Amino acid sequence: MKIGMLCSRMRIEEKALLAALRERDVDHERIDAQALTFELGAEGLEGYDAVLVRCLSHTRAYYLSHWLEGTGMTCVSPHAAIATCGDKLLTSAALQNAGIPIPRTVVAFEPEAALRAMEEMGYPVVLKPLFGSWGRLLARVNDREAAEALLEHKVTLGGYMHSVFYIQEYVDKPQRDIRSIVVGNEVICAIYRQSQHWITNTARGGEAVPCPLTSALVDLSLAAARAVGGGILAVDLLETADGGLLVNEVNHTPEFHGAMQVAPVDIAGKMVDHVLRVAREAS
Repeated sequence: MKIGMLCSRMRIEEKALLAALRERDVDHERIDAQALTFELGAEGLEGYDAVLVRCLSHTRAYYLSHWLEGTGMTCVSPHAAIATCGDKLLTSAALQNAGIPIPRTVVAFEPEAALRAMEEMGYPVVLKPLFGSWGRLLARVNDREAAEALLEHKVTLGGYMHSVFYIQEYVDKPQRDIRSIVVGNEVICAIYRQSQHWITNTARGGEAVPCPLTSALVDLSLAAARAVGGGILAVDLLETADGGLLVNEVNHTPEFHGAMQVAPVDIAGKMVDHVLRVAREAS
């Protein structure tokens, strides 16, 4: 068996995944997503039983997984999950359609309509780009003046990213959120991401702290993973004032360096074992 790992940058996570492949004595190879080209109608990559998609760029992950699956290659995560999770609106829609609780979400296409939606929802609200990670370009909009300024900036900047206004209610979380890591049909671990800032991503300085795997957390995480297409995913959840949970986002190429430090499980090993299992089932 031979496994390919499609990536553009060797981060802590990719190094851990390659180490897990070596520990299992699995033939493997890194595939450089930046250097890769493909011709429509031509043969795809040969010699791999499965490809683990770890592209930093959603654009590369989206098109390369689509091409690879079109040539008969098995991808983890599958293209369907990558396509959905790479777009926050498609993710929210998939979760909503599956009956999974999410923050109230409104979409507008003109700044005037977006402003009306914010006013009706009540401040503060959260304005997000459809694409992106690490908490970039998120804005907590506290009042009408801030809303008008942000909407004017987005219109002036232009481009597809700023042409859709994705607005969510602000959930007053207890200075933390929860990230669970789903591998296939198992929630392998969860962490709290704690921060004094309202954005709690570890990429923005949030501290990883162990989070117990309650039955409610496990069930909701698995349901969210199924809703977006499954694979190796990170499910980000918010705790509500009444003790409930809302699924905020689902990530198809999860970073887990923070979880590696506190979770009592071999995260990279679990992921590699899943890839090998999927490859065997596909052969």
